[in-house]
Amino acid sequence: MKNFKRSLLLVFLLILPFTMLWAGGEKEAAGDAADEGNVINVYSIWPENWATPMFEEFEKATGIHVNFMRFSSGEALARVIAEKENPQVDVLFGGPIETFGSGAREGVFEAYKPPAYDKLEDRFKDKDGYWTAIADDPLCFMSNKEFLKANNLKAPTSWNDILDPAYTKMIQFADARTSGTAVTRIFSILEVNDRDEDASFDYMKKLSNNVQVYTKSGGGGTIPVGLGQAGMGIFFIVDALKTQQAGYDVVVSFPKEGIGSAAEGIAIIKGAKHPGLARKLVDWATTEQMQNYYAPYKINFIPVYPGVEQLPSLTEALESAEKIFPIDSEYAGENRKRIVNKWIETVLQK
Repeated sequence: MKNFKRSLLLVFLLILPFTMLWAGGEKEAAGDAADEGNVINVYSIWPENWATPMFEEFEKATGIHVNFMRFSSGEALARVIAEKENPQVDVLFGGPIETFGSGAREGVFEAYKPPAYDKLEDRFKDKDGYWTAIADDPLCFMSNKEFLKANNLKAPTSWNDILDPAYTKMIQFADARTSGTAVTRIFSILEVNDRDEDASFDYMKKLSNNVQVYTKSGGGGTIPVGLGQAGMGIFFIVDALKTQQAGYDVVVSFPKEGIGSAAEGIAIIKGAKHPGLARKLVDWATTEQMQNYYAPYKINFIPVYPGVEQLPSLTEALESAEKIFPIDSEYAGENRKRIVNKWIETVLQK
């Protein structure tokens, strides 16, 4: 009996360290977010009127408060790259997927596949987990109805329509140096031209004769178009429909040749000071937990999580679109910097 007790004690002493190690690992995995407090820092590419209600709902659901600063996608990307050795935020939230493709190539994101990952279409997630989509957002044409009437024009339904001299200095576009909307516009033109850069940039140079101003942010031209200070612009549909909701007399249309749709992403910053909290935000944002709030807050994003309903106004607007294609995140991410520099040199500074 003594030998049996001695053997039992020996077995217990041998397995105890492994038991403690396993329990400690479980505690660390479950409690790492709790050890980081309840405040997370974020750069948001979504403007405040969309980001604020989402972050407030996140805090209600989790008790985690989001401190955020809003920047256009080009500015946000430049910041996280510049801060690579000393990250100032934990998460990059929102913005077109080419921004995230570029960020992944710069090594500024931490790979993480949230629980929703396997339920999303392939185009809504990075194969290595460096970003995950939280919405989809097509570009569209938006025109002032009084401008169209005064110039005996119909809402444009072709890329060639907006080369009409009637639009001379009456178009407002976003600036690709700062805006992801602008970069998505450029990659849309490239896709329509089968990625023929000569044809695409020749078209953009012709079109620049009709551009009144290049705005800093993607939605910067919506109010001038709404007021009739500009005749039309190219915007993400979430911005265009918000302009309609605000009561401006504008019409949304789509080019028959096709136009791009950019998934909106979220990513954890590599070296984030609150990685556990960051994972909680990504987990929440990539499911119906956040995306069910788009409709109640009248935010016209297309949800990417299966089964989430979109606003009827969005469904109605998209019915007139003949061809919407996804922006290729690999191609756009790889070529973003070069294409933007080429646009600056050959179109903006011509």
